[in-house]
Amino acid sequence: MSVTEPITKENREMENIPHTEKQWYAAIWRWHFYAGIIFAPFIILLAITGSIYLFKPQIESMLYKDLYYIPASKQKQISPSEQIDQVKKRYPDAKITRFTPSFQSNRTSEVGILRSGEMTTVFVNPYNGKIVGDLNDDKRLMNIIKNLHNGELWGGTFGNRMIELTACWAFILILTGMYLWWPRGRRFGQGTLFPRLRNGKRTLWRDLHAVPAFWLSGLILVLIFTGLPWSGVWGDMINRVATATHTGYPAFAFSFGPKPESTLPKKTKDVAPDVPWAAENLPVPTSSSQGRPLSLEKVIQIAESRNIHSGFTIYFPEGPKGVYTISNKPQRPEDQATLHLDQYSGKVLYDLRFNDYGPLAKAISIGIALHEGRYFGWINQLLGLITCVGLIGIAVMGLILWWKRRPQGKLGAPPRLHSFHLAKGLAVIVIALGLFFPLVGISLLLVWLLDRWIIQRIPFIQQWVG
Repeated sequence: MSVTEPITKENREMENIPHTEKQWYAAIWRWHFYAGIIFAPFIILLAITGSIYLFKPQIESMLYKDLYYIPASKQKQISPSEQIDQVKKRYPDAKITRFTPSFQSNRTSEVGILRSGEMTTVFVNPYNGKIVGDLNDDKRLMNIIKNLHNGELWGGTFGNRMIELTACWAFILILTGMYLWWPRGRRFGQGTLFPRLRNGKRTLWRDLHAVPAFWLSGLILVLIFTGLPWSGVWGDMINRVATATHTGYPAFAFSFGPKPESTLPKKTKDVAPDVPWAAENLPVPTSSSQGRPLSLEKVIQIAESRNIHSGFTIYFPEGPKGVYTISNKPQRPEDQATLHLDQYSGKVLYDLRFNDYGPLAKAISIGIALHEGRYFGWINQLLGLITCVGLIGIAVMGLILWWKRRPQGKLGAPPRLHSFHLAKGLAVIVIALGLFFPLVGISLLLVWLLDRWIIQRIPFIQQWVG
């Protein structure tokens, strides 16, 4: 996504367009140009890492098959507590944090431990308690890909904000690109629905950028808005809206048990990092009973009696007031569940299901499943892959188009807008975008300051930029 054809005498389709619209075209083109040049590399990074992450189940099953799988057996499994005891013997200084029971006859159980400040998953044969192996969670390939995708691996919080900003500007690139793509003075067809193959290389490069972008625009928008709820600024804003309007987790939270004692209670994602989106900000209740904590077997029994979808994980209580948290993230969000149990009595303090979600949480949960390619199986993965590969092609074609058209020794930016009336109109658009996407507003302000106080004051830079 980068540039489109400039307004020149070669563009016959623009000859009969009113002057005001030509000015608008130039202004929109300048936005599209700069956003494309700046964010194309980040868009390519997102598309490459996203296309890999789509196939997480298949890739992990292949990479870690020696850890995940054991020979299927009809033998009776040993108790979860015995499996935990085997882990404690192998890792005596580690803290047990979670347990995922074996959910297939040929799958290992998984025990999460914290040792030396690092989270590790230990894989246990549920039939004899033998330790099959372990895996540092931060070194899992898909976790590395995920952290590349969200920017945290290469830039920490700054990288995460840059990725969010890229997603926001990708939305603007789609809107501005559609405006530039619109067939002025000619019929739909060549150059709009399919590329022109006989109008020269210059036109062909433009069409190979613009036409695929049109066909994929809907899928790209779906990817953008299903990914933004995870972002730091926009995602937190949406989460606050969902919580305040009870369109996330329902208003009757904690009507089944004691409320957290602290005025700033822990959020569920703090004690169970991999819970569904709708449960992330759900405050964690406290255990009020006293006595001996429940056995792991009893906790599993409660989960099964509540018809929790297989593959659930049990997170252990943190301290004497902590609770057991049971959570799963199945293929379909309709099967999601998050439970908090009193660690002593086993009383269900909270049971959150998809049907309990507010409308916003339901929409976002379905969107996340679509974004990750798991909502309707391989078809979802294929559509995601086509979109990601298309995005890479669109971005690369845009950069090639810019490189071939740029004047020697100059950036080749479109002409600056000088119309006061159009400037006022653009100011309204900028304010609206800044309110909807806060990071976009900040970036536009920084660009304006850079242009006003640096670019316009240094003739060489001003001439190079355009």
